[in-house]
This record gives sequence, structure tokens and C-alpha cells, in this order.
Amino acid sequence: MDALGYDPGFLATPCPLPATGPGRDIRELAYTHFTVLLDTDRRLAAATGVNIDGATLLDLGRGDDWHLDERVSADQQTGPEVYARNDLDRGHLVRRRDPLWGDAQTASAANVDTFCYTNAAPQAAEFNQSKELWNGLEDYVLAYAETHRQRLSVFTGPVFGGSDPEYRGARIPLRFWKIACWATPPAVTPGGGDPAASAPHLAASAYLLDQSPQLDGIDLEAALAQARAADAPPPLGPYRTFQLPVADVATLTALDLGPLEAADVYEPVPAASGAPPGHPLWRELTSAAQLRF
Repeated sequence: MDALGYDPGFLATPCPLPATGPGRDIRELAYTHFTVLLDTDRRLAAATGVNIDGATLLDLGRGDDWHLDERVSADQQTGPEVYARNDLDRGHLVRRRDPLWGDAQTASAANVDTFCYTNAAPQAAEFNQSKELWNGLEDYVLAYAETHRQRLSVFTGPVFGGSDPEYRGARIPLRFWKIACWATPPAVTPGGGDPAASAPHLAASAYLLDQSPQLDGIDLEAALAQARAADAPPPLGPYRTFQLPVADVATLTALDLGPLEAADVYEPVPAASGAPPGHPLWRELTSAAQLRF
């Protein structure tokens, strides 16, 4: 079964995995139709990449067999102890349904692979289960691929920040990012024309999801201390979803996104976009109808 790992040549034009740069202990872990770039210091994925074939997607039962990756030591993964006896979700980074395509055996292997702890990150329960936000965005991307029988590549990961609160030996990311990529159809050039001009081109669109607590500094410190005393997860606030330039994801994550920045299709509207302070080009989203592809 030759289906292990993210394929950078899956689209009609090259779309490589993000590069993490020097000075980070990154393990590249290949699974069925996707790859995890595990940051062993943070014990979470720095980035994930999955190929989606909308023409051959299969609908399989969910399962719930979460497991550690035996290729990596347990102390380099955020495992079951972080999610026990609390309301934190094991949020899939590569969405469970995305790599479930091809023949039944391959899709079944992909289903199992998505339940590896290296593909999870702690998320507030409401954040992970909301159909309007994180899952709603993923549903929209997957439905687009299936409806148009199109191939997509999707990158997802947390934003590692200095203010990420610690809990049971892990630091919980307050932000997550996602970039959807596809190849534009080749242009029709009567009489031949320049082959390069008519070749497919890479297109990309980026999103950020924020579960930062909406408290002032004094309240937040008190809430964190109270949570630590009770062995409870840190406070996580009402989440917000943004569409933003791909270049801003690169800045936030210190990832080299290669050709994705030049492939960005987003046309920001600064005025009345719901942008947070310091990020005037971000557009806050409240429904899938606001997405721009």
C-alpha cells in the first residue's frame, strides 16, 4: 500500500510541506495520505499536511482508537494524560475525513492514522465541536473538494506563542491556523500561445482560529492560578475565526511556506472587517458564506 505521507506533487503544480527552519527538533512522521511535523520540544505538531482527493472520498465509521506513535518516545508527544478528567478535546489537526480516499483498505488505514496523538492538539470543547467555526470551515473545504471532484492539499497547525498556558506538562496553544491549497484550471489559449501561461497555477487561502481568553491581565493571572490549584485546564475564551493573508501565517509561526505566499488569493478589506488590533488586514468570519476562494 504505497500511500504513506504527504505528496508535494499531488496537485497539478508543486505544493511542498512547510519548512520549519534550523534550531528546532522536528520529527517528520508519515501517515496514510498525510504527514505530521512534530515539534518534540512542544510535544505537538508544528504543522501537518494532508492530500484530499474529492473524487474518491469514502465515508467510514468514526472509531475512537487514540494511540501514541511508537516511532517517537512518549515524553515527546502530548498523550492521554493531558485530556483525562477534563473538558479538553483531542482536536484533530488533520481532519479525520480528509485522508479517507482511494480504495477501502487505504482509507481504513488513514482513518486509524488520524487518531494518533501526534495529530491532536488540546482545544476547548466548544471550539472543536462548533459547526460554525473550526469544523464548519473544514466541512466547507471538504464539501468543495467532493462537489467539484477536486484535489486539495491542506496544511494545519497551532501557533506556538509565549503566552500559551501550561497544563500537565504541556503548553496549550491559543491559536490555530489552516491553509487550503488547490491548482487553478489551465487557461485556454487559442492558437497555442505560451505553454507556461496556460499551465495550472497554485492557489491558497489562509485562516486563523483564536481561543485566547478574553480577560484583562489581573483576571487572567488569577484564573490561571485558580486552575492550577484545581488541576483544571486553563481558561479558554470565546473563540474567533479570521481569514488572513498567508504571509501573516508565516510570520506568526516562523514557518517557511514556500510558494504559498505568492499563491494567496485573499483580497483583504481593512474597513469594518472585525480585525484585531495590529492586524488590519484580517477579516473576522461568522459563517462559511464569508469565505473567499
